[in-house]
Amino acid sequence: MPPTVEPRTSTRVNDFAVKLANVNGTGSASANGLLMQAMFRMGVPVTGKNLFPSNIQGLPTWYEIRVSKDGYNARALDYDLMVAMNSQTYARDVKEVRTGGYLLFDSSWPLDPDLNRDDIHFIGIPLAEMCNIHFNDPRERILMKNVAYAGALCALIKVDMKVVEDLLMEKYSGKEKMRVSNQTALKLGYDYATKHFDCPLPFHLDQMNANADKILIDGNTALALGCVFAGATVAAWYPITPSTSVMDAFKGFCEQFRKDPETKRNNYCILQAEDELAAIGMVIGASWNGARAFTSTSGPGISLMNELLGLAYYAEIPAVIIDVQRVGPSTGMPTRTQQGDLMICAYASHGDTKHILLFPANPHECFDFAAKAFDLAEYFQTPVMILSDLDIGMNDWVVPRLNWDDSYQPNRGLVLTKEQIEELPKFQRYFNHDENFVAARTLPGVHSKGSYFVRGSGHNKFGGYTEIPDEYQEVVDRLLLKHKASAKFVPEPIIQKRAGAKFGVLTLGGCDGAVREALDLLEDRGMPADYMRVRGFPFSDEVVQFLEDHPYTFVVEQNRDAQLRSLLMMETPVSKDKLRSVLVYGGFPLSARHVIEGILSQLT
Repeated sequence: MPPTVEPRTSTRVNDFAVKLANVNGTGSASANGLLMQAMFRMGVPVTGKNLFPSNIQGLPTWYEIRVSKDGYNARALDYDLMVAMNSQTYARDVKEVRTGGYLLFDSSWPLDPDLNRDDIHFIGIPLAEMCNIHFNDPRERILMKNVAYAGALCALIKVDMKVVEDLLMEKYSGKEKMRVSNQTALKLGYDYATKHFDCPLPFHLDQMNANADKILIDGNTALALGCVFAGATVAAWYPITPSTSVMDAFKGFCEQFRKDPETKRNNYCILQAEDELAAIGMVIGASWNGARAFTSTSGPGISLMNELLGLAYYAEIPAVIIDVQRVGPSTGMPTRTQQGDLMICAYASHGDTKHILLFPANPHECFDFAAKAFDLAEYFQTPVMILSDLDIGMNDWVVPRLNWDDSYQPNRGLVLTKEQIEELPKFQRYFNHDENFVAARTLPGVHSKGSYFVRGSGHNKFGGYTEIPDEYQEVVDRLLLKHKASAKFVPEPIIQKRAGAKFGVLTLGGCDGAVREALDLLEDRGMPADYMRVRGFPFSDEVVQFLEDHPYTFVVEQNRDAQLRSLLMMETPVSKDKLRSVLVYGGFPLSARHVIEGILSQLT
């Protein structure tokens, strides 16, 4: 008989963390996602982090669910409840339970006495034994064991069973046998927990209304949807973790929304190339022809694309590249998150190149920045890269409902019409430019007078071949001025000032949630700090002003070599002595504790 869980005097509602330890390939993702969605539908702020290996099956995988009534969405490092379903990681999992916490394990087999901790509670449920009795198929027994522990959790932390049952009805609509199996397993776990333990535990859920007008979505899906709304009709790619689901989602949306209503013919083209080099070439070609085209990739793909990114920069051809960053170098850890592509993206290709970068922090910004990227690429006639990461891209986030302005008109930039071309005595590709140093372009086939040779070799401002130093320098100097001018057009930084702040903290992308939480906790300790999140490169005047306004600023980022700090040192006049690094780059999402420890260790 498993030990009875002793009740605790303190109760925490909608403020706790659960970690589920499983074996990759056993179908646990479905059960874990079910719990996450149920909590969201209960109106409770919740965040899920899937920490999975890059092999198909057999290695440990974890899923972390953080419930925070205050809306904090960074990773938690102390867990109130551990669901230990992988015997190979029992020792590690037991250690991560906070004092006074709980560990749920499969008591079909005895737990090693060496794993015992006097300061936590053990909840043993014979999951395998119950599933072996109620299900005949070996594979089904494995899958249903996960649903059974989900049922037990419904009792232990007070997940609304009606909500879970509704989710099962939706998921298995038209698959009655699967629904019945899941419902049976869910009830097995729920009934056992309510019969043998005091339910709910001292920490548990209660209905809220914090998710009104919010959705649960991952960043890759949001990016794909943003590309559709932005008017993208051409995409070329080569599969790579963790960006593959961007193109999967884009394909699904196009099949739904990019078909001619009368002929039923596709109004889009998606090409799986032989490699990333071919993919970016197809995107550049389609963009040169006037389509809104993009590719999705990750760090290794960016490495392969460098030469053609230089061509697009020098020949001034639009292109949108989505980089869902993962751990490098080389193959690295494909299913872990990092921010290690900042430098290679900012200066991609040989020679003097600089690119426009956008840094979304969540799926909502992924959606918004997609349209922004196409507008910037076409107006400035240059590659634009959106730097997301695996945490943003592949995990589900609670974000405000996506909104779209139906009056939106794409900014195609300075594209000459047939009539405008006819009025010119002669079209010269790079001769005249506007106040942002952008020259007018033409699209092929519009008018014979608008034709020109697209040169990746040395050319002068008229588009003609040259190796004369002054003529070459005139062109590349204008490209630099154009890049600097784009600083006024990238998304502005987010700034939060606090009374009595003695220093600043600056970050980008998916670090946002952890840094914001850390700053709240530091303020509670009497150490308020100002905050800035940069959202684009090149850096605007506001970024420079923020750095100059503080005696020193902590730069928080997820890479070893302080790439954001390096960019700030190279691209702003601010002294490097005013920039201090907080670096976390092991591959897991950032937590507030990492930020606090990194800052406190450098305060004197």
